[in-house]
Amino acid sequence: MPKRFAVLWTVLPATALALVLAAPAFGRSYDVTIKDLTDGQPLTPPVVATHVGRHAIFDVGQPASVGVREIAENGNNAPLLAQLDADPFNQISHFKQAGDGPLVPAGKPGSAMFDDKVSFTIRGSRRADRLSFVSMLVCTNDGFTGIDSVKLPSARGDKVSKATNGYDAHTEINTEDYADIVPPCQSLIGDDAGENDAGTGVSNPALAEGGVIRHHRGIQGTDDLDPAIHGWTDPVARIRIERTK
Repeated sequence: MPKRFAVLWTVLPATALALVLAAPAFGRSYDVTIKDLTDGQPLTPPVVATHVGRHAIFDVGQPASVGVREIAENGNNAPLLAQLDADPFNQISHFKQAGDGPLVPAGKPGSAMFDDKVSFTIRGSRRADRLSFVSMLVCTNDGFTGIDSVKLPSARGDKVSKATNGYDAHTEINTEDYADIVPPCQSLIGDDAGENDAGTGVSNPALAEGGVIRHHRGIQGTDDLDPAIHGWTDPVARIRIERTK
């Protein structure tokens, strides 16, 4: 892809993402679509998992895991994918990164290359009755959207549709300065404010914040980020799930 749209999120090799298995057999399949509903917030490729029980990826009111923190701050999917692969609590059935590019709102420069939605198939064992996902709000310091443990449709042909909110991981101070935000934000949205700020895909320890996951207050306009350009109101995204097998 052209350098102006180069992204920093890190992923596992494609061969590792294609069929990442944490269970020996799959009895069910689901067609899933995740769509960005905002006007000014691209989303990183979602990390999605089917699993047993609740809070397999994140839990509002609790600290973000290293994997969720890396997505929320840096768009780095690799640590969460590794965490799901390790599956220390024996919860995960199937997981994957959905797509290999960002979800970009229609009408923005990045939408010439990237769609505002991604569709994919994910599988699950008969025990796995829930699905979760996480995706970075690209034009934030440590914002993300996702869904925690939505109940999967139980019968073939059944469908579930859920809207998702914006969350603040509270692992990095919200400076709203492009210097502290992943570089793709400006090129994908087309904002030239802070054009001398290179941006970063690495966490700055000086901005570390030891909070818990909360609902995101949105863009406040304290520096380069502009509520008129990057702001949003919930819902941030919508996920549709259909059981096909």
